Amino acid sequence: MALRDSSPLADDTMIERLVAARWVLAAGLLGLFIVVSSGGLNVVPAMLLGALLVAAAAVPNRRRPVAAALARFGGEIRAPVAPVAVEGRLVSLVRALPEAALLLDTAGTVLAANQLAAQTVSSVKIGDPVSFAVRVPEVLEAVRAAGSGGGPRQVEFAERVPLDRAIQADIVPVRFAGQEGGPPDVILLIFHDMTQQRRVEQMRVDFIANASHELRTPLASLSGFIETLQGPARNDAQARERFLKIMAAQARRMSRLIEDLLSLSRIELNAHMRPEAEIDLVAVVGHVRDTLAPLARERDVEVGFETPGRPMMVRGDRDELIRVFENLVENALKYGGSGGRIEIRLAFEASDAVASVRDFGPGIAPEHLPRLTERFYRVDTAHSREQGGTGLGLAIVKHIVARHRGRMGIESVPGEGATFTVRLAVIASGTR
Repeated sequence: MALRDSSPLADDTMIERLVAARWVLAAGLLGLFIVVSSGGLNVVPAMLLGALLVAAAAVPNRRRPVAAALARFGGEIRAPVAPVAVEGRLVSLVRALPEAALLLDTAGTVLAANQLAAQTVSSVKIGDPVSFAVRVPEVLEAVRAAGSGGGPRQVEFAERVPLDRAIQADIVPVRFAGQEGGPPDVILLIFHDMTQQRRVEQMRVDFIANASHELRTPLASLSGFIETLQGPARNDAQARERFLKIMAAQARRMSRLIEDLLSLSRIELNAHMRPEAEIDLVAVVGHVRDTLAPLARERDVEVGFETPGRPMMVRGDRDELIRVFENLVENALKYGGSGGRIEIRLAFEASDAVASVRDFGPGIAPEHLPRLTERFYRVDTAHSREQGGTGLGLAIVKHIVARHRGRMGIESVPGEGATFTVRLAVIASGTR
């Protein structure tokens, strides 16, 4: 690849030229010495002189044209027979990029790679064709097109091994200053990990679909009962009473769903603001236990309550913390109450206040645990709706705990129940 000398970065000084030609000069001097010492130019010394000149002239030409171009761009580049080691300003820039990046020549040979590239494309090696490490036809075609003078391109592809990932590749032809059109001097290949972004987008789509479904179901039920009351059941007092009760239950369900959606939105809006009020966690959980005592009696569930015997002061929002433990205790009563008892335990662990709610119900299968805090995720959809659940309770708990800079844990053994744990930092004055 030729580099145009019109670039201001490509100007060589006389000293640099002499240094670059030092092997030729040395060979010439040696040849002159041989000629003089042999007393004339006969066949054998002439052949020796010619061989030395050819060998000496070949030394600087072993540098690849791209290496020479990069050296003139601002750094020294050595190209031995072993894989090419590239140094210089452009390579330093590649290595400093916050994304995985490869520097290629127009033939697709890897000239340089930063550390992130080695993690993203684990088999990449300097001096190898990029096709040895990247086996995505669309990316290789974009590299080929860029090397032939094409423009920048963007390719997104999915990677299945060793993990499922969404990767976006940017293929950018780079021309040095003063050059326009024609093949580039080098090609920059940048990889962006889009996995989290695509996951968030999918969660947003799922959220909208689930919210629409959750609202549509009670609305359809209300609409159907209204039509029935306006028609066949207009004069049926018994049917009217039964239908009105069902309609009231559906209306309450819609109200809870809308309230939970609004609560979740408010919590997310203030996620960056940690609450600063001093709250006694023992008093908060005690209030929740008293509030839900009627539900426990209704379901014939014994509620155990263990505390450290002194206040547990944390920084937080009292109403939000009440919401956390109401959701956890109510879930334990509704879904784990078949075990006949639940246990609420508060304890100090190092610098944390740890609150756990344990039930002795059917438990939760391991495959469901990672997704329990997703919006609208239910282990048993029908049973959840029968219990009046909106599918947002644990999502609200997770976001409130995160806003309080705490941690939430879920453990379960099928057939033995489940334990939900919340850890919050204790205020120093309340630890002892």
